[in-house]
Amino acid sequence: MREAAFVKQNKDKWLKFESLLQNKNNLRPEQLSNIYIEISDHLSYSRTFYPKSNTTTYLNQLAASAHQKIYKNKKESQNRFITFFTKEFPIFFYKFQKQLLLSFLIFALFSAAGAFSAASDHTFVRSILGDAYVNMTLQNIAEGDPMAVYKKMSETDMFLGITINNIRVSLMAFSMGILAGIGTVFILMQNAVMLGSFQYFFYDQGLLWESARTIWIHGTIEISVIIIAGCAGLVVGKSILFPGTFTRLTSFVKGVKNGLKIVISTIPFFIIAGFLEGFVTRLTQMPDWLAILIIGSSLALILFYYIFYPIYLYKQQQIHETGLH
Repeated sequence: MREAAFVKQNKDKWLKFESLLQNKNNLRPEQLSNIYIEISDHLSYSRTFYPKSNTTTYLNQLAASAHQKIYKNKKESQNRFITFFTKEFPIFFYKFQKQLLLSFLIFALFSAAGAFSAASDHTFVRSILGDAYVNMTLQNIAEGDPMAVYKKMSETDMFLGITINNIRVSLMAFSMGILAGIGTVFILMQNAVMLGSFQYFFYDQGLLWESARTIWIHGTIEISVIIIAGCAGLVVGKSILFPGTFTRLTSFVKGVKNGLKIVISTIPFFIIAGFLEGFVTRLTQMPDWLAILIIGSSLALILFYYIFYPIYLYKQQQIHETGLH
């Protein structure tokens, strides 16, 4: 891109940033952080293609000004961890709603494919879940306790094992994004086909409701967060395929950082899902209303935190920024 075109494309944004930085009102930490990140990205691009230009000098000064304002006002707080999850991450995640939707659609498509394949070929379930698991479940059904598999291990062992495994799957979905997103799609496909065939297996046994009310107690959060981890992988993949105005390497590094933030946000939810699977799912005799309440609350929590809350914070930020001018 020619320097003149680069300046024309971003000049208004730089002037707005400069005005915000000179404003006597204190900016919120997330605003400062977003400004600094974007200016740094533009500075990196300018240094690469116009190293000795006035544009690079100007952006360097602007970045230094943002840096000074951040660290002048920065107060290390014991609540930094809480702030990340309650403010910083949700507003950051707003711009990745399209990747989240794409990850969900991929997962839904392959779940349907898994169910359809299981319905078309009765050997398919065994090829996906394994003979040992299918035979054990059929035996549990014959003995009158279809969900007995969730009672085999102790609560704590199951909680730790499931949580660690889920985090491993999440990290795989994210890291496989380096294969231009194709690896992430493959991980989503694997888990979705397994889920679809698994649910059809119980439907075929006349136990769809019994399985759904039990499995989705922990599965609502577990599956949702795998989809969110898939979103992180797709963010990485997009950074490779569509670098925009950045060099491919700069875009990739930025994509990895963004994806890692998304994955970090999922860890508390995987801990919740592991707790539910280890300590609650095994209570198969609980009344239907309680199971539905847990499932509904879990779904509401995911939708609120990853969709509705980011949209709300973004709109509040826009209102605040408009009020500054």
